[in-house]
Amino acid sequence: MKKNSLELFFLHNWYGKSRWTLLLFPLAIIFVLLSNLRRFYLVKFNQRTPTTPTIIVGNISVGGTGKTPLLIALVKKLQSEDCQPGVISRGYGSQANQYPYLLTENSTAVEAGDEPISIFNQTQCPIAIGPDRMAATSLVRQQNASVVLSDDGLQDYSFGRHLEIAVIDGQRWFGNAWRLPVGPLREAISRLKTVDMVVVNNPSVNPPLDNFHKMDIKPVHWVNLKTSAILPLAALQKTKFHAVAGIGNPQRFYQTLRELSLDFTEHDFPDHYAYSENDFSFADDQVVLMTEKDAVKCKGFAKDNWYYLVVEARLDERFWQEFMERVNAIRLQKVDLSK
Repeated sequence: MKKNSLELFFLHNWYGKSRWTLLLFPLAIIFVLLSNLRRFYLVKFNQRTPTTPTIIVGNISVGGTGKTPLLIALVKKLQSEDCQPGVISRGYGSQANQYPYLLTENSTAVEAGDEPISIFNQTQCPIAIGPDRMAATSLVRQQNASVVLSDDGLQDYSFGRHLEIAVIDGQRWFGNAWRLPVGPLREAISRLKTVDMVVVNNPSVNPPLDNFHKMDIKPVHWVNLKTSAILPLAALQKTKFHAVAGIGNPQRFYQTLRELSLDFTEHDFPDHYAYSENDFSFADDQVVLMTEKDAVKCKGFAKDNWYYLVVEARLDERFWQEFMERVNAIRLQKVDLSK
């Protein structure tokens, strides 16, 4: 079951071997010029920077790179270091009654968006969503957040930041390496030289970068959508499955399932897709597998044999040492500035 989507169509071409997108080169020139002018104006005249140490976790390309698992790992690390992290997000696709919106135990994916709900479920830290990142930051600060992490926002130059972490998909890399709309790049590859830390998600080869940190996203266990029962990875082995993915890079999820030696049928949906029960009208009653991001939108109509995969980002000690050194340096600087 393939869902027709302009997004899926362009992602397939940007990360494939198509060359017809070069016909859009004049539009790319306009995009680059307008992006540069916008960045100059915002940084020079209209940028506001929070007083609370603020970390951007973003990317320079369209499509999934693995930034949400990384952000969750960062939050958990800060919590283990006796920090009080808070998260802000644009809340793509959310329909809250007002913004900024503070997530609670009763928040739904319709109100808050799929990624914020997933982050909240795994971390229980204060999370605020809204188009105004400064307003969202103020809201999580009211919940005593001492460090703020922004889920995406690398290109939001109206919003100042103290630390930038860029995440790269180590399988698809930069696609055809062109800027939008010829290719998937929001900013030039040279932008990576200006961020503080670069994280490469499961690199297939040594990346063409001077300094980077390797990240692996590993499966942990299965969770039943209806009962929340936890199953070990080996529990789902001896049957065929329907694999559903409405994320930026569905093939990464499918590759994980293959590495678990599972036999499944792929069902792609656009990123942030709003599922309905009709989307699961399969001809049989086989087990349905999905990502946690998809699951938060399907629990209301899930069947007994639907499961989502819990994953976690794993990074080496060199990354964590550098990350905490940078965070602590920022926190000390903010204390000094307040004297």
